[in-house]
Amino acid sequence: MIDQLRIQQGPVDEINKYLTDPNNPLVKSVKELIQKHGGVEKINKMARENGTVESLMGRLKDKGSPMYNDLQWLIEQRDSGAFITLNDFRSKALGKDASGMTFKEETAVTLEISACQYFSFFMTQAKQAIANGELMPGRYIRVRAMKEQTDDDDILAVAAAMNIVGASWCETLDTKGTDGSNIHLGGPETITGYFGGVGQPNTHAIKWADELLHYYKSYGIKQVLNVNPGTVLMAYMLYKMGIDIEFKISVYMGNDNPYSIFWTLLTAKLFARPDGTTPLIGFNFSNSVDNETIKASSKTRAALGFEENVRFEHHITETYKSIVIQPYNRREELMDLAQSVPNISAKHEGGEPEIDGARDHPSDILEYFLPRADVEANEMMPMLTQNYMDKHHALNITAQELTKRGLSFIAATNLHK
Repeated sequence: MIDQLRIQQGPVDEINKYLTDPNNPLVKSVKELIQKHGGVEKINKMARENGTVESLMGRLKDKGSPMYNDLQWLIEQRDSGAFITLNDFRSKALGKDASGMTFKEETAVTLEISACQYFSFFMTQAKQAIANGELMPGRYIRVRAMKEQTDDDDILAVAAAMNIVGASWCETLDTKGTDGSNIHLGGPETITGYFGGVGQPNTHAIKWADELLHYYKSYGIKQVLNVNPGTVLMAYMLYKMGIDIEFKISVYMGNDNPYSIFWTLLTAKLFARPDGTTPLIGFNFSNSVDNETIKASSKTRAALGFEENVRFEHHITETYKSIVIQPYNRREELMDLAQSVPNISAKHEGGEPEIDGARDHPSDILEYFLPRADVEANEMMPMLTQNYMDKHHALNITAQELTKRGLSFIAATNLHK
């Protein structure tokens, strides 16, 4: 029976024939989009040039932005060794036992935080990390309107900061299923209309890719959030055709069992480049997955040759409001996973539930979508900053717990030597 699952060469040939048909309207649209932006070589060249720290900071300096001086300070702190070293962090966590311990580097957990909405959040975090001997994350997720952060130059400052500290980061494009692309859906009163997934109906997939290429070539932002099967496929096609972008799949896609995860990795394999790489740099599981699903999926990932390329991103904490039943804390489960599952990140989207929930203003995922003008008009920035720092606190607890068990982690690689 198992042998009946073998994919025959005939169907593969038919798919290839369709993909390479110059009259295929789906492929033709992607090709025309690449040409609109100047072609593969020009797009990649612009992204490399515009994404350097020198270019990003130079634009801030030309505008007289105070964020330029913040970044200069960050470089000075990095170069002077102001941030805690890994050995010193381990000594803080373990005391005198640290010198005699070895740590399991092959399954090092990436410390991830979400969402770093504003550059001011990052600066508050960096200053506290220096003052208190804390770790900065190795990965940041951002869910802020791209147009808005372009207008106030946060996009330049954050991109430069990520390169300075040695962290990966992911942006969320404005073209998404909640942007009015489905004319029949509105706010919470039509919430059941979104249950099939966050849509990119009709021509919005092309608009999504158009926005992706714009920010890639203008700011060197190569990694974005992906929420729809169509735009996932489109990103595979862009990469296979030569565009060096990356993406991560959102928790909203609902990868919640080993078969859905196999499906995701299967498509990545089919569209991998000859060197075996794929733009799928990582993806979030659904919050409902258990450890057995993750372990089974890890074996699938290894079998398809993606263990180093595709990161599994797992929510350890969540915003206190509007996404899960609280208390939600998966840290102890992570300790088990980190024994055997490589290339996994511990995503901190909320603080410790008992701390976050006791705040006068607990974290709320719906506030990710508030315009900055509304945040400032309602004097919410101090509260949102506190919510973010609660996530930073939770992330450092995770690092401590990993350390106590002889497990390792990946923090900002240029800061914590």
